[in-house]
Amino acid sequence: MIDRARLEQIVRAAGQIALGAWPGHGHVLESWDKLDSSPVSAADFAVDAFLKHELSALLPSAGWLSEETIDAPERLEGRLIWLVDPIDGTRDFIRGRSGWAISVALISAGRPLMGMLDAPARGEFWQAEAGHGAWRNGIRLAASRRTELTGSRVPAQALPKADLDLTLVDQPNSIALRIAKVAADEADLVATLRWGFEWDVGAAALIAREAGAAVTDAFGQPLAYNKPDPRAFGVLACAPGIHDAAVERLAGRAKELAG
Repeated sequence: MIDRARLEQIVRAAGQIALGAWPGHGHVLESWDKLDSSPVSAADFAVDAFLKHELSALLPSAGWLSEETIDAPERLEGRLIWLVDPIDGTRDFIRGRSGWAISVALISAGRPLMGMLDAPARGEFWQAEAGHGAWRNGIRLAASRRTELTGSRVPAQALPKADLDLTLVDQPNSIALRIAKVAADEADLVATLRWGFEWDVGAAALIAREAGAAVTDAFGQPLAYNKPDPRAFGVLACAPGIHDAAVERLAGRAKELAG
């Protein structure tokens, strides 16, 4: 079995590398836009290189899939893979805001086995292990138990007209941290209606699930990992009691946007 304490040390050390470059502490950061117009910074690559070196040494048999590393098809040959977003929420990171996190998950046979999020600018460390619960800063998490969709707390900046019966709460740029808010009962519902990547949600989805939340794609189907195409359309993390209602509300929009 993997050394969980050593894994935590590695993820926390990655968080400190990022924090040492974070403009929120006055550091000058080199950043630019990728070909898909999403932002990236020198810190993303520094954290990625550190994690690849340390995690590969920790578990040499595991493959690797990361936002900032060229995909290698060899990852499909094994049962274990590290799934990494070196800085999830890069826009907040570059702007000196605190809504970013290091996201690391260990995937076994297509399912998350362990997941950790380090959000050092917020003083938060999240972790979960399949079948053993989820924790933030050593405190066990219990997800929202809401049963009515109307009034549900949603981390967003604005709501479409069709969703004005929902309640806005603080939105970190990191989708992982938004999902983690459901795990901590600080939000009831997180939903995206766009194509996203496994590394965006792998760790957070396990944390939310282990806290008792329902986590699926936008159509209500289970999430799978280490697929040849590492994408899924949307993610839905919410209180189990509102999951069916959320899927029903989003169904038409999801079908149209997914093409």
